[in-house]
Amino acid sequence: MTVAAERQAAQEQVKTMTMVAAVNDALRVALERDDKVMLFGEDVGMGGVFRASDNLQNLFGEERVFNTPLSEAGIMGLAVGLGIAGEKPIAELQFAGFIYPALEQINAQIGRYRQRTQGNFPLSMVVRAPYGGGIHSPEMHADSPEGLVAAVPGVKIVIPSTPYDAKGLLLAAVDDPDPVFFFESIKLYRSVKGEVPTGHYTVPLGKARIAREGDDCTVLCYGGMVEVCEEAAVAAAAAGVNVEVVDLRSIVPLDFETISESVKKTGRVVIVHEAARRMGFGAELSARIAEELIEYLHAPITRVTGWDAPYPPFTAAEHMYRPDAARVAAGIRKVLDY
Repeated sequence: MTVAAERQAAQEQVKTMTMVAAVNDALRVALERDDKVMLFGEDVGMGGVFRASDNLQNLFGEERVFNTPLSEAGIMGLAVGLGIAGEKPIAELQFAGFIYPALEQINAQIGRYRQRTQGNFPLSMVVRAPYGGGIHSPEMHADSPEGLVAAVPGVKIVIPSTPYDAKGLLLAAVDDPDPVFFFESIKLYRSVKGEVPTGHYTVPLGKARIAREGDDCTVLCYGGMVEVCEEAAVAAAAAGVNVEVVDLRSIVPLDFETISESVKKTGRVVIVHEAARRMGFGAELSARIAEELIEYLHAPITRVTGWDAPYPPFTAAEHMYRPDAARVAAGIRKVLDY
């Protein structure tokens, strides 16, 4: 079947899915389309901790969907080796908060491969990792390390916020010739549903989505913060303020063209993410907007983020750490009142 025929067939069959079901469907489609695709990680053969790989080992066998030891650095090394050998590995880390032992491989091997080979050899690999809070998880299970990975040149970072995007972006990541880190919001896995084509389709990497149009203030966000920002925008609308919510979808590559158009229109910017404020991705985003768009700003850029402290375990203070609609609304009022 041609790609065009596949897309037509995909559009003809649409189901309502949760985000985790959309991820599962994307993995199924990827494994069906290409024999080189392999899926592995801790407990992946049994469905994984969030059931994102449910039933895939039954469908595709233990040679293509398999468990690995509890070793993030080992999983990353296996993905690098398979990618260099021409396979298409999809590695799963159970929680992004345990990515730290693998940072050496991300920096020293994964990010540098294209440069070392002078672009002559691709390293196609995807690393999936649930991230963020909202489910009262234990220590280190709710971290948001996307800023750390974004600091490594040579890798791409995708963070979806809807089931449709989760499937389309994941399939685009599998097709991409470069390493892609795919962070999936734990909070959104089962809290959001949406219509998703059952066949193959892709959503292009590096293209932001206007989740809600407005002309008074721009709110930049991604992943689990998009629904929070939309809730704040609805509340602002009741008070007569039109907030534009921009879902970045990927932070590397960054769709700065869409950001620029929105900022030029509104003149006010609020940046929202779950990660700690200091050296979070919002710092880079804020600096670039200030460098390139300062003449369009009517107020200083405001960041609404996690605090500069480890994410609190269980229920103790999670509601105070993770940005909610009230904190985003306060950020919107701040830039409007300046």
